[in-house]
Parts: sequence; structure tokens; C-alpha cells
Amino acid sequence: MPYTVAVRTLCEFTAKRGDLDLRFTPSPSAQEGMAGHQLVAARRGPHYETEISLRGAFEQLAVRGRADGYDPLLNRLEEVKTHRGDLARQPANHRHLHWAQARVYGWLLCDARNLAQLDVALVYFDIATQQETVFVESCSAESLRQFFEASCREFQAWAGQELAHRNSRDEALATLAFPHPAFRTGQRELAASVYKGAASGRCLLAQAPTGIGKTAATVFAMLKAAKPQALDKVFYLTAKSTGRRMALDAAGLMAGGRPAFPLRVVELTARDKACEHPDKACHGDACPLARGFYDRLPAARSEALASRFMDAPALRAVARQHQVCPYYLGQEVTRWADLVVGDYNYYFDGSAMLHAMTASHEWRVGVLADEAHNLVERARAMYSASLGQAALRGVRSAAPAPIRAALDRINRGWTGLRKAHAEATLDALPSAFTTALKQACSAMESHFAEATAGAIDGPMQQAYFEILAFQRLAESFGPHSVLEFADEASAFGKPAASVRIQNLIPAPFLKPRFAAARTVTLFSATLSPPRFYMDMLGLPENTAWIDVESPFSAEQLTVQLVRSISTRFPDRQRSAAPIARLIARQFRAQQGNYLAFFSSFDYLDLVAAEFQRQHPGVPTWTQARGMDEGRRQQFLERFVPGGAGVGFAVLGGSFGEGIDLRGDRLVGAFVATLGLPQVNPRNEQLKARLEGVFGAGYDYTYLYPGIQKVVQAAGRVIRTQEDKGIVYLIDDRFGRAAVRELLPAWWRITAAEPAPA
Repeated sequence: MPYTVAVRTLCEFTAKRGDLDLRFTPSPSAQEGMAGHQLVAARRGPHYETEISLRGAFEQLAVRGRADGYDPLLNRLEEVKTHRGDLARQPANHRHLHWAQARVYGWLLCDARNLAQLDVALVYFDIATQQETVFVESCSAESLRQFFEASCREFQAWAGQELAHRNSRDEALATLAFPHPAFRTGQRELAASVYKGAASGRCLLAQAPTGIGKTAATVFAMLKAAKPQALDKVFYLTAKSTGRRMALDAAGLMAGGRPAFPLRVVELTARDKACEHPDKACHGDACPLARGFYDRLPAARSEALASRFMDAPALRAVARQHQVCPYYLGQEVTRWADLVVGDYNYYFDGSAMLHAMTASHEWRVGVLADEAHNLVERARAMYSASLGQAALRGVRSAAPAPIRAALDRINRGWTGLRKAHAEATLDALPSAFTTALKQACSAMESHFAEATAGAIDGPMQQAYFEILAFQRLAESFGPHSVLEFADEASAFGKPAASVRIQNLIPAPFLKPRFAAARTVTLFSATLSPPRFYMDMLGLPENTAWIDVESPFSAEQLTVQLVRSISTRFPDRQRSAAPIARLIARQFRAQQGNYLAFFSSFDYLDLVAAEFQRQHPGVPTWTQARGMDEGRRQQFLERFVPGGAGVGFAVLGGSFGEGIDLRGDRLVGAFVATLGLPQVNPRNEQLKARLEGVFGAGYDYTYLYPGIQKVVQAAGRVIRTQEDKGIVYLIDDRFGRAAVRELLPAWWRITAAEPAPA
């Protein structure tokens, strides 16, 4: 069986040498790059061929790729690269890589068309000036063949190793046994559904209760599907770092403690957390780990992959030993790993690394998204951006003349935005404003391309990134997003404003992500109703849905509905005392650790203060705004086995999901309010938009997100089949049929007696 490699991968492996050089050289966006390629092709005439699919072979290697263009009249193959700025500043190793790609494509074309000679050209197209710089070399087919075969020979040993690894990996996974003596209730059903999704090439929405071992079940099933479905990679994506740890632990279970088990696992961490020298720029003149990076990379890569289990500490240790950057070592080993664990943004964001790699290397991937109820809000944030007038004025004062002029054009555009906002007609960005943004980006890029490294840091670079992010979202602005205009504090004696592109419906942006994968499984304890998530995330219509049976029984959890206390906003002041009495009555009846959840910090503080006033002898601790990781850990450490006290927390916050307080570390919870999002202009606009698109504005904006928070919070109480506890649902609206049908089917809800005054 041959080892298949993309031309790009082959050349990056064999031709990259020298420094890692990431000094600021602004590259065109994907859209600009495509437009540049199209313009170059259009200049060549109707005979010009583009996107030529080519394949070739050398011994056990199969090489494939798409050449940018071929001019049969000139007998010239062209490799087109879009850029900005002076090409003289291009690092030599970049040009070396581009020539390697052009020559490999040159041989594949000669071989496919029986050409004896070919001109091979690098065409550098400057997006800003639309000028071409062309480098041409005349090559015999024999010389191109020799270059191709030399590249293949250099890659051959690695390919043989990779082919052997793939074969041993597939065989090991084909015979992989579930890492526990037996499946828990619901766990087998979940695993079987994930496997079927991979087999059929469908996506899956899986609502599965907490405590059944979702991580182990999904990882096991997707790995089992790797050989029969020819999956190159499995991506396990999480909303929080705790989810990454659970996935890594599950991978360790699959390996069963066997160091030689042929499964390569890598954890991706954010650049700011992985960087060893945050005060240095990413190039060889500044950072010692970037200097000679590609020369030391082969040894570091080999050692990292030999260890197989590459979580963040392991990667950092290897990187330190070989004096390479741990962040970029992680990106490199991702190419050769089997299971990649990271945050949602690595696949779903607009510039997502894993999605880009999947497309460029034509990988066949299976994606697992944990706690997927978070993906709607996370994706909204990914595809939203803000721009502030005051910050741009601050940058202008120190900017060179061309940039000042461009920023002045943006500044004049704020007048039109302010007028449209005042007239309630700001439903699209004026073309003059978007043109000014694009011109400012170009001016800054030209400046950065010519500037020395020390001249590109600071507020101007930050402003550039903000303008660029905003401008790129402006290009794709549509019914999925809205514009929000706000007045800021005055700056430099003048009024200032901000404008935000706020995404409401991430579906149009996420659809290509689902289409790029063989299968995607999104799982959580709260994914009901499925239509809401399919609509909001853009899942395919043939997406499967399962609601996994709970392993817990109604006897384990007492659920009491408190109708006598209204938690509606106008009633909150007078609800504080009866809620405090209710908590105290339950605490007296059964001392232990409790969590009380509220819809806002203001409501939390109100009830906590009342409870502490009424019952100063009961230990309490409260969630505060902006708690860092250390303070969050201190909050959780109060829930000791055998302890007694009440923690006050916010629905949907750090302690409303993703924490595991087993046994008597937590014996009960109080959930005050339905968790409905605040009624404000943004949410009312969202409701109107969703009503128009899906016909379910209130449910999609308020009801479903609110009840999801309630179920997540209540789910902290019962974590294992040995746990027992109580949950109070405080508000008469929990008794409504539309609400009850969104609550877990295994709950048996009874009416609670009101707490005496």
C-alpha cells in the first residue's frame, strides 16, 4: 500500500530550513488570495489552465496536488503566491520552499503530459499594487524528475515510518477493547451511535446525561471507526481546559498504560500559554527558539512522536531539550498525530488551524465536540468584532502620513454611522466606510512590510488587527449578524463612538466546518430540542439525534417545585427572604454542602446577604465577578466530603457546569429563576431576527438557553449511581408544560411546601 502525501506536505518537510520567521509580513486574506489568483489567471487569456489536479508516484510514495496554472502557449507552469510589500524582505527559506513546490508540480505535469521541457515560474502578485513579479527557470523534464525523486527519497524514510505507524495504529484500534469491564447504562448506546455516524458519514447530536462517561464512550467509538472509515485524524474539541484533561485521560485509558500502544495524542494549547519568551518576537533575530528552528525540528519532531502521548507538559519538555518553540512544535506534530485535543476555536473559528490543515492536506477526519451546548455562544463570539473611534484617534497621533490619511477617512465615516443609527436605519455598513477600512488595512500593511521589527509593535499593530478582523466580517455581513452602535466617552475633546458586528446566527460560518469532516458528533447533557442546535449551528439536515437513557433513577434525586416564590425581575427584592428561609429549612433538615444558583450577580448578592443576615452561623461562600482560576479553585475546595455550608453561584457560570462534586461533597442545589437571558435591546433584536428566520424567536432567544443552564446546574448534584440529593426549582413557571418537557425525563417533580415566614 503506497503512502499518499500532498505536494505541500512533501515540500514543507524537505525544503523548510533555517529560522522560524514570523516577523510581521501581512499576508492577504483567503478571499484576497483567491481574487489574486483569479486576476492572474484572467490576465493570461482563455487558453490558460487553472487548478490542475496532478498525481505521481515514486516507489512507495503517491504524491498529489493541484498546480495553480499552466500556459500551454508558453509551455509554462506557474506557482502563484499573493503578498504585500517589498519582496526583497522575503526570507530566503520562504522562496526556497516556493521553488520546491513549483518544481515538484513541474515534474508531475511533465510526467502527465509527456513533456520533455518546461518553464517553471514563481509569480508573486502584490495585492496592494496588483503588480506581478515573475521568476522563471527553464527546466528539462529530466532535471525536474531528479528534483522530484530527490525530494521523495528524503521523505521516503519518514513515509515508511508513517506507513508502518498507520498500519500498526489501525490494527491496534481495530481490536481495541472498551477500557472498562462493562458499559454503563447509556454508554454503549452513545458509543454505537458515534460509530454509526462515522460509518454513514453523518453528523450526530447526542444528548447524554452526566455521569455515564461520555468522553470515554465517544473517544473509544471514533477510534474504533478509524480503520474501517480510513480516518486520518480524530479531533476532540472542548469549551474549557477541564474538558481537554478528560479527553487526554480517556486516551490514556485506551492505551491501557502501554507505552508502546501505537496511538499518537497531542494537546493544543494557546500561544500565550505555550510561549517560553513572551517578550520576544517570533523570528531568529529576537528569539533563540526561532533561530535555526527548522534545522532542529526533525530531531524534536521524532522524539515527540516517539513518546506518543504529547500533552502540554510533555511537548514543553521535548521543546526545551531541543531548544525549539513548544507552540510551533505542537503545530508540527499535529500533522502526524492521530488524536488531537484542543479548544473549539482550533476547528470552528474563521482562521482555525485544524480546519485549514484538513482542507490543505485533504484529511479525512472525525470530530468530537464536548459540552456542545456552549458552541452557539462561542461561535457567535468567533464571528463578531468591534471597532472603536477613540482608539483609532489615539493611533492616528503617532502614525505616518499615509496611515493618518487613511484613518481620517475612517473617522469621517463615523458621521454617517451616527446619523444612520439616529434614524434607526443602521442595518448595513455604508460602502464608503468599508472602503476606508480596506484602505487603512492596505496602508498599514505597506508600512509594516517596510518597517523594521521594532517599529511594528504597540497600539498601531493592535489597531491593524482590530480593523482587519472587523473588515473581514464586514465583507461577509448578512442576515446572520447585526450592527450595534454605541457612544463612547469623549476622547481628545471630541465625541467618540463604537460599532460592533454582532453575530446572531453562526450557522452560515459553521456549515463549511461540518462539511469538511467525515463525521462530527456534538454531545452534551443539554442539547434539547435538537432543532434549535441544528438551526443555530448549521448542521446538515440528515444529522442524527439520540437522547441517551439516563443511568440514574428518580429515587436518587428529589426534585421539588416551589411555586409560591416568584423570581420574576419585579419580584426579586421580596423573593430574597423566602428563598433564604427555604435554604435554611433544607439545611436544618439535612446538613451538608449545597449550591444555590441565581440568574445574575446582583440577584445572588441580594439573597446571599439576606441569608447571612438571617443565619449567620451557617458557613457560606459566594462566587464573585471576575474570579481567576485560583479563586475558583478555592471556591470548589470548600465542598469537602462531610462538609456543611452553602455556596452561592451564577447560573451558566463557572460552577453551573463542568464541575464534579461526587458523593456528599454536594447534596443539593437550589435553582432560582428559569435562567432566561436578560431582556435588553440585543436580545430583543435577536428574538425578532430568529422569529423571522426560524419562527421561534422567544424560544430560541430566551427559553431554550435558559432551561439549558437550569439542567446543567441541577446536574451538579447527581454524578454517580451511588449519589443521592435534592434539587429545588424555585418559580411557578417550572410547572408549565413547555418548560417541563425540556427537563430530564427521569426527574420526578413534586410540589414543595412553602417555607414558613
